Amino acid sequence: MRDCVSEQSFLEAIKRLWSRDFLSSYLHNYVHQLVEIYDLCESRFVKLLKPRRKFYEVLMSLESDFSLMAGKSKCPCCPNTEEPKATVLTKTSLATTLAPADQLWSTRRDKAVRLRMEGSGPGSETPITIHQLFLETVEKCEDHPALISKENGQVVTLTWRQYYEQCRAAAKSFLKLGLKRYHGVGILGFNSPEWFIADIGCILAGGLGAGIYTTNSPEACQYVAANCEANVLVVENQKQLQKILQVKDQLPHLKAIVQYKGELQQKAPNLYTWAEFMRLGEDVPNEQLDAVISSLRANECCTLIYTSGTTGTPKGVMLSHDNMTWTATTAAKLVSKSGDEEVLVSYLPLSHVAAQMIDIWVCMSLGGTTYFADPDALKGTLANTLKEARPTFFMGVPRVWEKMQEKMKAMGAKASPMRKRVADWAKSIGLQYNYSQHVSGVSTKVRAALGLDRCKLCFTGAAPITKDTLEYFMSLNIPVMELYGMSESSGPHTVSIDEYRITSCGKVMPGCKTKLENPDADGNGEICFWGRHVFMGYLNMPDKTTEALDEDGWLHSGDLGRHDENDFLYITGRIKELIITAGGENIPPVPIEDALKAEVPFLSNTMLLGDKLKFLSMLLTLKCVVDDNGDPTDELTAEALEFCRQNGIAATKVSEIVANKEPAVYKAIQEGIERVNARSTSNAQKVQKWVILERDFSITGGELGPTMKLRRPIVVKMYQDRIDEIYAAAAAKQ
Repeated sequence: MRDCVSEQSFLEAIKRLWSRDFLSSYLHNYVHQLVEIYDLCESRFVKLLKPRRKFYEVLMSLESDFSLMAGKSKCPCCPNTEEPKATVLTKTSLATTLAPADQLWSTRRDKAVRLRMEGSGPGSETPITIHQLFLETVEKCEDHPALISKENGQVVTLTWRQYYEQCRAAAKSFLKLGLKRYHGVGILGFNSPEWFIADIGCILAGGLGAGIYTTNSPEACQYVAANCEANVLVVENQKQLQKILQVKDQLPHLKAIVQYKGELQQKAPNLYTWAEFMRLGEDVPNEQLDAVISSLRANECCTLIYTSGTTGTPKGVMLSHDNMTWTATTAAKLVSKSGDEEVLVSYLPLSHVAAQMIDIWVCMSLGGTTYFADPDALKGTLANTLKEARPTFFMGVPRVWEKMQEKMKAMGAKASPMRKRVADWAKSIGLQYNYSQHVSGVSTKVRAALGLDRCKLCFTGAAPITKDTLEYFMSLNIPVMELYGMSESSGPHTVSIDEYRITSCGKVMPGCKTKLENPDADGNGEICFWGRHVFMGYLNMPDKTTEALDEDGWLHSGDLGRHDENDFLYITGRIKELIITAGGENIPPVPIEDALKAEVPFLSNTMLLGDKLKFLSMLLTLKCVVDDNGDPTDELTAEALEFCRQNGIAATKVSEIVANKEPAVYKAIQEGIERVNARSTSNAQKVQKWVILERDFSITGGELGPTMKLRRPIVVKMYQDRIDEIYAAAAAKQ
């Protein structure tokens, strides 16, 4: 544009011409081209174009208006009165435009943000919406299996084309039910095709997907649904429906409930089965849905991930289309470089960012196939699904890997002495090999037995994992790669792929940056993130948002970490979890807790205490059998029973060990603590007292979050009486 031409007069001229119907379609194309030119130039000439930002924003507004007009009305330049034919959207027919935005963060659901675009290289890729990513995959993998599940024992397969069409059908039904733009659709249930379709359908209809943990109480469900102003709630079954029915009168925005598994046990207004829901939108015109899809912008919110609330009220993490699509495509390039067909198993909670990113979005970017595990996967059936699916990469939270380890150790304990010696020797060789090579070894019978024989990469994340567990699988030629990130970074920030260092979380993803703020003498500082994966903000929480994002837009994780000489990141603690003793010493609890579990293998959970107190103490639990509901029982595991057998202990229950203060067990724990204390850097870091609890920690008990992460403030509150007893007894002796 020439400087002698006023931008204001240019825009006014466009608006005058727009009133002349016969020119409107030409102007639409002209404005659209101007927007595309600006987008193309912006990343390379940001400083040059900055004075024209307001001009660009008005163009964007006009472009959006034209798109909506095209979708909602008859074509203004056509003299006949026939309705336009149904639009067939393709990825290339949808312009990649961004909504006007001048800030990197927002706490409003309807406000866009400025993207952290790089000038070149990773991080400079063209922003796209969820719909554009989906269409790109459908065009490439139309007839390839996308989703595989079981219905009444029968395998059901959806191709990528069928998957896309079902998502469109769901989107129409949401529109029919009155889903408003930027309002939530809460999804409460175990992983299934319906979960995926409801989530994507909601996004295509202009809503915000919001997963709700299946372990949530009715009150916790109500909080999430109210916070996202959910118009529709999608629940799995009668059990989850009951929770919503208890609180629906406290949800003024709720218009409908959909149950996606089983028949309804009662009839109620605005309560639908999945089949009824999917038929609701049949009379919604394609043009209506396409107009909404065309109005979606990559820098606007599409998904809410609610934090588990371990340290207070859950926060709604607002993730944009670009957050999801850029992170997914970047991660997909890292995990799949050969172009092979990829397969994964979906079983971790989809309300958590890690499962949602991998199962839905990374798989979409790869054009892979997702197998759905049974709802009781974590109670033992996951192994069956793994053997059927034979995934090419697999993600497990630390507790999943620990359970596998315990089960395999229990099987090994039953082997003959000779076989045990041979197995131990083989594992020691495997461990040495992997330590020296830093790469995975060859496939083994163990891999096949686990269903991981095709698995190129095994991952762990979402919570700390012990070195003992990592070394156990490394000895079996199954290196478990650690990922690190958070909901606020759309999932991953650092990854271990080509290079691997045990106990490290890998290196930063391409296109992202890490800085360590206020490092100490050992190089430990707060880990801060930068990149296209950094979230928009917390919904309706400006104070919390500005706590997490600094003035320059860096995300502060609250985690402490350090880099080694090769830029591998190691997590060394969490600022909020740091124990500050009465003497003022800062102590990260996780290394001490992990060290004790390594010394005393029959311990299940360990939790360090001592914040604002005179000395450190610990709450301990013993490994026990878990029932079908995932609740800990009183029965000791095979590993704990083996220790008892070797030490002449007849007890088979946790309660018997605790009631009798079984000397051999208590002696083993005390000796383990003394070995850990011997490695302490100061007396303040030594554990002085401990107590065994009668019951192990669990999700249903409240001590663990959905990803098995320890909920420290809640545990302290639950066991305050026992904690008081520890310190009162110590004070009485002084």
